Amino acid sequence: MKKILSLLFIAALLASCSSTKKVTYFQDMQNGDTKTVTTLVKKIKMMPGDKISIVINSKTPEFVTRYNLITPAMSFGSSSNTAGNGVSAYTIDSNGFIDFPEMGKVLVEGKTREEIAEHIKNELIERKLVLDPTVTVEYVNQEFSVLGEVKKPGKISINKDYITILDAIAMAGDLSIEGKRADVTVIRQEGDTQNIYEIDLTSSEAIYSSPAYYLQQNDIVYVKPNTKRAGQANINSNTLRSTSFWMSLASFVMALVTFIDNR
Repeated sequence: MKKILSLLFIAALLASCSSTKKVTYFQDMQNGDTKTVTTLVKKIKMMPGDKISIVINSKTPEFVTRYNLITPAMSFGSSSNTAGNGVSAYTIDSNGFIDFPEMGKVLVEGKTREEIAEHIKNELIERKLVLDPTVTVEYVNQEFSVLGEVKKPGKISINKDYITILDAIAMAGDLSIEGKRADVTVIRQEGDTQNIYEIDLTSSEAIYSSPAYYLQQNDIVYVKPNTKRAGQANINSNTLRSTSFWMSLASFVMALVTFIDNR
């Protein structure tokens, strides 16, 4: 009986170690290690269909009011083309342009917020439209989605110039215990092609070298369920595979042996 009990405990311990290994991030990193992100920093760049707000400021406000498309108070918050600060957003057309007052068509596709702001500022100065402009460009509708085994799935707004896969996981409340850390999928639409990237979050090398380390707007991050979660539809299969089952069985056998020995 004691042999059986020992074997059960060993099986339970092995299952527990295996489970821990499956849920630990950065398993190839040790204290003091230095890792290099091999993927170049990839800032969010504008795409057709994106909306951005553009605000021009100057020491002479009367010269810039015509560039700031202020939304009437009665329609504030009701227009899908309105930024949160009451300034109307510019929608990038299918060719990558916005229609900017007095400047006409301005190409913004493929540019970052900083690049758009710098371009408009230079144009205003060169055309002598505003001599001392300060240009601020903000995101309006840029977002990505996190689905699957995370604590807070859904769409997440982009509020800074670059977002990493680790940012996305954190913003979604981390993976649930049932999430498959070694097999996270990023789905990205690039032109007419939908590309799939797999990232192993247990490996820092895999994370930092992935083309999907830096996310883009409209990316979909999908966390697959682990074997236990996927097998929950089959109660018997799930029960036999779970660590808690083996621990409970070991405890039961121990109690049974103790009971028999005390008789």
